[in-house]
Amino acid sequence: MFKYGPGKTFVRAAVRLSWPIIKAGKKWSNKPILKWIINPFFAYPYNEVTAIPINVKVEMPDSVPIPQRLVERVISMASDIFILDECICRGVTNCSSYSKKIGCMALGRPVKRMHPSHGRLVSREEALAHAKKAADAGLIANIAHVWIDPLAFALPNFNRLMFICFCDDCCCLYRTYLKDRGPNLDKAYKRLPGISVRVERELCEKCGKCAELCFVGAIRMEAGRPVITEDCRGCGRCVEMCPHQAMKLELEDEETLFARLKERIEAVADIS
Repeated sequence: MFKYGPGKTFVRAAVRLSWPIIKAGKKWSNKPILKWIINPFFAYPYNEVTAIPINVKVEMPDSVPIPQRLVERVISMASDIFILDECICRGVTNCSSYSKKIGCMALGRPVKRMHPSHGRLVSREEALAHAKKAADAGLIANIAHVWIDPLAFALPNFNRLMFICFCDDCCCLYRTYLKDRGPNLDKAYKRLPGISVRVERELCEKCGKCAELCFVGAIRMEAGRPVITEDCRGCGRCVEMCPHQAMKLELEDEETLFARLKERIEAVADIS
């Protein structure tokens, strides 16, 4: 009876009930007085999310873009891998824009306690295929170490657990309600050093779509042209969505990027 955490029905119901509370907490995290109550819930090391832009077709000489290989290498670090058969966020919100069947991936020893009703333990090969499916669907990979995950699934040893969530911009609990965020919530969602976005001015048609879509409000329009600020999280959504291909993703070499990502992961969790 205590071999596994709670089943799918219980977890979905709990997330559905807590959704308005989490949403309100994010929206109020920068409000006077309230932020001092709310912000401890978003503090490091219990909230750490790093975006990897697997959704962007990067012009590289290799057959597999570097961002996708970074995710593959994180998967290869893990001792155990569990794939959820449905994205909880898209399931709860009944998302119609992206597939509900591309669920999160949990890494590390504690995932052996995840109830079989959520999905299944998989091989590295199956996990790599799942990540590619998410990339082809235009989803963003988020390497996440967030306290709500072990709480929802009743998993022990939070310091040995990591999630890779494949997120959208309409229904994702991580990527919504972040334009007016409090200080700890601002620190929780990080850009991976070595990944950046630039504007090719000669291609830009000043449509403003990138500024409108940026989930953290990191792009502002100046004299009709987009300017990328230091708030950019390097997720690549603006690169994917620009109708004129004026936004370009810039990457350092794979080994440098992976070393930085590995260091960030190992600072909060041991998934090996």
